[in-house]
Amino acid sequence: MAKTYSPSDHFPTIDKCKSEGRGNHMSVVTDLDGTLLIGRDSFPYFALVAFDVGGILRLFFLLLFTPFIGILYRFVSESAAIRLMIFATFVGVKVDDIKSAAGAVLPKHYSGDLHPETWSVFSSCGKRCVLTANPRIIVEPFLKSYLEVDLVLGTEISTYKGRATGFVASPGVLVGKNKANALRKSFDEASMPDIAIGDRKSDFEFMKLCKERYIVPSKAVIRPVSQDQLPKPLIFHDGRLVQKPTPLMAFLIILWFLISIPLAILRVAIVSLCPIYLSYYLVQLLNCPIIIKGTPPIRAKNSSSKHKGVLFVCSHRTVVDPIFLSMALGRPVATVTYSVSRLTEILSPIKSARLSRNRKKDAKLIKNLLEEGDLVVYAEGTTCREPYLLRFSALFAELTDELVPVAISVCTNVFHGTTARGYKWTDPFFFAMNPRPVYNITFLNKLPHDQTCSAGKSSQEVANNVQQMIAAALSYKCTKFTRRDKYLALARTDGTVGEVV
Repeated sequence: MAKTYSPSDHFPTIDKCKSEGRGNHMSVVTDLDGTLLIGRDSFPYFALVAFDVGGILRLFFLLLFTPFIGILYRFVSESAAIRLMIFATFVGVKVDDIKSAAGAVLPKHYSGDLHPETWSVFSSCGKRCVLTANPRIIVEPFLKSYLEVDLVLGTEISTYKGRATGFVASPGVLVGKNKANALRKSFDEASMPDIAIGDRKSDFEFMKLCKERYIVPSKAVIRPVSQDQLPKPLIFHDGRLVQKPTPLMAFLIILWFLISIPLAILRVAIVSLCPIYLSYYLVQLLNCPIIIKGTPPIRAKNSSSKHKGVLFVCSHRTVVDPIFLSMALGRPVATVTYSVSRLTEILSPIKSARLSRNRKKDAKLIKNLLEEGDLVVYAEGTTCREPYLLRFSALFAELTDELVPVAISVCTNVFHGTTARGYKWTDPFFFAMNPRPVYNITFLNKLPHDQTCSAGKSSQEVANNVQQMIAAALSYKCTKFTRRDKYLALARTDGTVGEVV
């Protein structure tokens, strides 16, 4: 029986490469798919971009080409398959939209697929280069921002008047000899990277140019690098899809999308039109459970407090947080908002008041609302998807001592119910389009009097204390990032969102 060919027959495997003692003077170049990343298939990342830049129709368009992409890859060439995938994903799309998706959507998914053995070697070197057949425009933001890569060499896409043509620019797809040529153009013979890492025969061309060469073998089960091992934590990300879509999953998402639209409309209609106490039971029947822990305070009617209402200070996950909190309480509770679409306000069954970001005006507004009854505030000022809490604004602590921290977390499995770059008015619908969106609401103990501003604490001390209490209840980490930081990272704006009807 003939021996089965394996790339490791030519070069030692990556586990033979020592990462200790490499230092800043050492340089490394690696392939991406199947090498620096565990996954060898780049389809999921193209699918994420396709859905972000063109919605469900673009994803469907890409999926239609998938069988032909597979045939080309197996029987023609890797280059031809990638060309077709680039065409289906990018043709006619604005280049700025591609860059936006690459920077805001893909890092979350790339960071969860890092190969531990390759990363151990790659991160130990001072100078890092990635050489890939994927379009440079989609891989570069993650590699440079989160992995501190110095140089990214990838396939260049052709553009015309700010839009992608769907074709590949010269010198073509970076596979085989094109990879080696790209490396030669970027490094002279004396400064070639010390270490080369690849995973397949087509990588041999560029690997031969380096002193040390290692192959990453395919393994059945590999545990990716944990997030805390990255040089930079990934706190902010955008995009609607929760998971990386394989071709099968992309097909199921398209089918579910059609089914979920009427389901979402029904869920939103029930929440908008039915009394709060009744909505609690109806949404549970529609497979949208609300899990309540802790006991909210019951204020005595003859309370001597100068304010009549309790201020619920909550972590912020989606735009419908205050509505689900009201359902958990069994009564409508007013809230304050900022940059929420008009449609969301119209559909809301609870009273909401817009903040102006003027401190004096907002303080007066919140005081007036507290005179009328209980109030919900989200001191982070915006939502965060990851297990982090953004910095809490201290304004709420100056206005009342009746503070009840509430830890809110949300579980979704198909669509994210928040967006920084998309249409805000669709947020409630995307949340409701999940098969089983789950709300977890934990009422913590009311803040003791000796921990309030009336007892001599500064407003920022109180805000930080409340942030830490909620973080501990959720097993989240506290950060000093703000709403502005989030929108600068994802949308290149200051967080002001135009009204949408």
